[in-house]
Parts: sequence; structure tokens; C-alpha cells
Amino acid sequence: MDTRRLILVIIFALSSFLLWENWQKYNQPKPAAEVAAAGTPVANGDAPRPSANLQAGSVTAPSASVAPAPASAAETFTITTDLLAATISTQGGDIVRLELFNYKEKDDPSKNFVLFDAKHQYFAQSGLIGDGLPTHRSIFRRVAGPTTLADHADTLQVRLEADGPNGGKIARILTFHRNSYLIDVAWEVTNAGGQPIAPHAYFQIQRDGETPEGESRMVMTFTGPAVYTDEHKYQKLKFSDIAEGKAKFAKTANDGWLAMVQHYFVAALVPPENAAREFYARKLDNANVYQAGLIVPMTEIAPGATATTTVKLYAGPQEQAVLKQMSPGLDLVVDYGWLTVIAAPIFWALQFIHGIVGNWGWAIVILTIIIKAAFFPLSAASYKSMAKMRLLTPRLMQLKERYADDKQRLNQEMMKLYQTEKVNPLGGCLPILIQIPVFIALYWVLLGAVEMRGAPWILWIKDLAAPDPYYILPVIMMVSMFIQTKLNPTPPDPIQAKMMLFMPLIFGVMFFWFPSGLVLYWVVNNILSIAQQWQITRMIGAGGKAANDAKA
Repeated sequence: MDTRRLILVIIFALSSFLLWENWQKYNQPKPAAEVAAAGTPVANGDAPRPSANLQAGSVTAPSASVAPAPASAAETFTITTDLLAATISTQGGDIVRLELFNYKEKDDPSKNFVLFDAKHQYFAQSGLIGDGLPTHRSIFRRVAGPTTLADHADTLQVRLEADGPNGGKIARILTFHRNSYLIDVAWEVTNAGGQPIAPHAYFQIQRDGETPEGESRMVMTFTGPAVYTDEHKYQKLKFSDIAEGKAKFAKTANDGWLAMVQHYFVAALVPPENAAREFYARKLDNANVYQAGLIVPMTEIAPGATATTTVKLYAGPQEQAVLKQMSPGLDLVVDYGWLTVIAAPIFWALQFIHGIVGNWGWAIVILTIIIKAAFFPLSAASYKSMAKMRLLTPRLMQLKERYADDKQRLNQEMMKLYQTEKVNPLGGCLPILIQIPVFIALYWVLLGAVEMRGAPWILWIKDLAAPDPYYILPVIMMVSMFIQTKLNPTPPDPIQAKMMLFMPLIFGVMFFWFPSGLVLYWVVNNILSIAQQWQITRMIGAGGKAANDAKA
């Protein structure tokens, strides 16, 4: 396979990868219509049951047998902080709607982004496991209190109460924090009976199996539950595997977390460190709705005593620094796959540059220059090889004409010419192959970083995570690619030559729907490549002309 053919294979492989992702993005099935009004969850499954090895001491925790309250009996109220508005239902104390003030809807920038909603049956739920204890289907009484975070306060606490067995009191307490998407979810249990009890608390996230609007369910990004433990690390659970009972993940551990992941955002449950927990995931009967959660045992509660257990709920953007600080491995929900080892340093560098310049667009430009400088020796070697091949093109054409009927002799003469002129026909391809993983890693960084969502650059680019609204950057990219094509050696094969001329058009059309940040990277990279390639080609051409003049 000669140099040009290998270049074409690389280009087509990369273009096929990018084209397939965007095809999936814009031709996926439409999400299901809303199945319930806000604050009215579908009929949920019963409370989960802990396995035998999670029982606390010698006191067992029987499965809950509380009859579900009718949804019509539930009321809702909204809690507002500086970052979010959370709608809470008195049925189970579920968070049934979560609006994030600093993020806008993708299709309607005039509206705030809503993470939890009835459309996707996306709720944060919790309950207790034990005789007569309330579950996420029970009705609670709201204790009067403020619904807006006061200017001088750092936290806002919401308390809901229910009756327990033998006249005991059960409280579900939600604590919201200033400048944070973290919500502390706590259970307070008072034992009014004559015997000790050892209940379990479960915390779960419910969601339908549809991908978010505008996202691919196959290649683009992952949507679904994820489990992390120190032993088994990051484990993604596909909805289809859960439905078929094939999902494999750690069931019990003394560390780790569970999350519901989607593009840019995550809802994660993080129990206290070094506390026993059991993970579960299930599909509800006769519905495209799934529940993933964890069970934690409470300490044995003596008669007349009160015990509390708390789990952290993070529901918000995938800000990697915040997630990493919250729990080990939680930043892995920003999934770069097998290229994490390359993508993670790239994102760190991008974030560092942004801290200096204060604009993500200019940070991309500067990072592109740095990456280009780092690969300068490889790029220079590639362009030198291409420039030498360009000088040899007329002589190669003569050989093809002379030995058109003798392929073996043609290959021998071509190899002799390469050896005589000290040209490596693969010299222009190997540096490109080395740089491809870096480009793909940067692609995933720009695709997955929530920091790009809604981030402006200059003039008409108001969102680096959205396509260029006027297609200016893709057009500039097409022009730059066309110039690069002209600087490269012309393939002897007419079909290959035509294909190379069409590549800028094909890539440009694909990039009409790519995030502006990625197109910006490609444009800057192309401009730098053109300058470098032109200079090297000019120098090689001048050297070749001088050598020919000397021979003459």
C-alpha cells in the first residue's frame, strides 16, 4: 500500500467514525411523550430487599408491606437556592423536578435546564425497609419552614415526617447548600416499641430508558446507571442489560457510589466512607422505567432511642473538580473511554489555560498551538516527506507510464527511486497515525466537558458545545483543508486525486453539526499546519532546485 492510499484509509476511517456519530445523533428515535404530570410519579416498584449479608447484627429487616398511597393524595412544593429549584412531593419525599439556573435547555435557551422531570420519570427517591416503616410510596407530612435559601444562610433544611410502628416518629430530612448541587438526604428514626429494631434505608434514582433529547443511544454518549467501588472500579450498566437481567456489577461493598449518568449531567448517591452498602438495579414491570440505587443498614435502635443515617445526593453538571473532591472515582462519569490516559491531561491543560485567559474559546486556541508545538518534530518530518514526494511525483508518473503492464518491475523501480533519493514513502503517514489518538481524545474532551456548554467565544459563537449557527467556522475549515490538499503531493491515480479534492467538502458538511469548540480546534490546527507545510515545502523546493542547478 503506497503513501497516498494509506492516507486515504486514515482519512476515511476517521471520517466514518465522525459521520456515524452525527448520523446517530440526528436520526435517533424521538423520546416518548410525557407519561405523567410533574410531581405525579408512575406506579413504582416495592421497596428493595437487602441480601442476608447486609443485615445488621442478628435483627432482620423484613420487606416493607406498607400499602402505596394514591398519587392524588400527594402534594408538591418547591425549594429554591442560588443554583437550583427543587420540587418535592409529599409522597415519599421524592425530588420530582430539578431546575438548574446556570444551564439552559439545548433547544430553547430562554428556559433553564431541567434535570429531574416527569417527562423521563426522572426522580430521586428514598425509603426505609422494615415492618410498618414508610417507603418512597408513603405519604409524609411537610413540616413548616422556609422554601428559599436566605441571603445570610449557607444551608436550607426541609423536613417531612411520617408515623412509624408503635407510635414512633420517622423523618426524612433534605439539606440544600449554597453554591452547591449537593443535597444531604437523611432518615431519622425513633423507636417507640419495646424491642430493638435494625431498619435499612434505601436511596434510588428512577429514570426511563430514553436518551436525552439530541443525544445518540449508541455511540455519542452514555445514558444509564453506573456503579463504582475501589475493587471493581467504574462499571456502566446498560438499560438493555438491566431489563434482561444481564447487568454485571458489584453488589456489596464498603465503599463506592451509584449514579445515573447522561451527557453533561449526573445524579449520584454517595454513602459515608467505610459504611456497608448494597447496590441494585431493576426494571419496573410493564414500563420503560428503571430504578438504580443502594441500601445502607442503620445501627440497631434501642427502645426509646433515635438513629440517623445520611447519604449525599449530587444532582447537577459533571464538573470534574467538584466530583473528584466529593468521592474517589466520581469524576469518571465524564467518560473518555480507553483514551482517558490522554484525555485527562488534555482537559487539565485546557482548564489551566482557561484559568488564565478566562475564555474557553481562547483556551482551545492556545491549547491547539501548544499541541501543535509539541508535535512539531513529527509534523515537520511528515511535511518534509510529503515535500520530497511532491518533487518525485513527475518521475513516479514516468515510471507508471513506462511499466504500466509490469506491476512487479514498477514496484522495483519505485523502491529503487525511493532509496536513491532517500525518501521514505511512509514518512508522511506515521506521524499522522501517532497524532490521531490525541485528536480523538481532544474530541471527547470537547464533547464531554460541561464547561463548554453555553460557553461563548467571540461574536456569533455563543455556545462552544453547539454547532456554529451561521456555519462560518465549518466553511473556513473547508477552505483550509482545500489549501492543505493543494500543498500535498498530487496522487498519480486520477480517482485518488478526485477523492482527495472531495474530502474537504465531505468533512466540512459533517462539521456543520459538530460542536463549535471542536471545529475551532480543527480550524486553528489547519491554519498552523498550512503555515508549517508551506514553509517546509518552499525550503525543500528551493533545495531541490539548487541541487538540480548544481548538477546541470
